[in-house]
Amino acid sequence: MLALIDAWLIAPFDYGFMRRAAVAGLALSLAAPPLGVFLMLRGMSLIGDAMAHAILPGVALGFLFAGFSLPMMSLGGILSGLLVALLAGSVSRLTGHREDSAMASFFLMSLAAGVMLVSMGGSSVDLTHVLFGSILAVDSTALALIAGIASLIVLVLAAIFRALVVDCLDPLFLRGQGVRGGLVHGVFLGLVVLNLTAGFQTLGTLMAVGLMMLPATTARFWSQRLEGLIAIAIVIAILASLFGLLLSYHLGLPSGPSIILLAGMAYVLSALFGRQHSVMARLRRRATPLESSPSSTS
Repeated sequence: MLALIDAWLIAPFDYGFMRRAAVAGLALSLAAPPLGVFLMLRGMSLIGDAMAHAILPGVALGFLFAGFSLPMMSLGGILSGLLVALLAGSVSRLTGHREDSAMASFFLMSLAAGVMLVSMGGSSVDLTHVLFGSILAVDSTALALIAGIASLIVLVLAAIFRALVVDCLDPLFLRGQGVRGGLVHGVFLGLVVLNLTAGFQTLGTLMAVGLMMLPATTARFWSQRLEGLIAIAIVIAILASLFGLLLSYHLGLPSGPSIILLAGMAYVLSALFGRQHSVMARLRRRATPLESSPSSTS
C-alpha cells in the first residue's frame, strides 16, 4: 500500500519539472480563487473570461518581438488587459452602455487580434502554446515571475479587502466614508489582469480563468460566509492543481485541461451533493415538511 502511494503520489515529484509545475499551481491556487469569489459576488463571473481574452493581443505582441520571452509576453498581457478594461469602462461611462456588454465587445476583438498576431509570427504549435499554456514547461524564470505576481496579488487584496467587501455589499456607504468605489473597482480589475497574466504561461489565455472561477463557484455550494467561500475555493484549486498534474503524468494527458477538468468535476459533484443550493439540498428541504406533517397534525 505504501509503495503504491509512493509510486502514484510522491515519486512523480522527484522530477524537477513536476516540482516547478506544482509550485506554480500552488501559487496560482492561492491568488486566483479569492479573486473569483469577489467576481462571483459582484455579478461579474463572465468578466473574468473576457479579461482572459483581453490579454491575448499583448501576449501575442510580446511573442512577436521577443519570442517565448515570458517577461515580455507578461508585460504585453498586462498592458493589453489594462487597456481593454480602461476602454470598456470609458465606453460605459460615455455612452451609458453596460460595462459587461462593452467588455464582451472588446474581448471578442482582442481574441481575434491576438490569434491573428500569433498566426502571423509563428506556427500552429506556437498558437497552441499561447492559447492553452504548458504548466510542465515552467522554468525557474517563469516560476519566479508567477510566484512574484501571486504574492503581489495576495498582498494588495489583503490591503483592499475591507473596502472591496463593502463595495460589494453597500457601495453608497463606501462613498460616504470618502473612498471612491471606482478606484477600488479599478484596482480589483488590475489584480484580475495580473492573475490572468501569471496564469497564461501555465494554463494558457483560454483556460487561465478556469482556476479563478470554477473553485469559487464550487465553494458556493458549501458555504455562505465569505471566509468559508475563499478558504474552500483555495483548497479546491490546490487539490485540482496537484491531482491534475498527477493525472497528466500517469495517463499522458495534457496538464492544463486535466487541472481544469478536475475543478469542473468538483463543481458538478458539488452542484449535486453540496450543503447549500445543490440538488440534494433542495430535495431535503422539500422532503422535510412532508416528514414533519404527521407529527404537526397530531
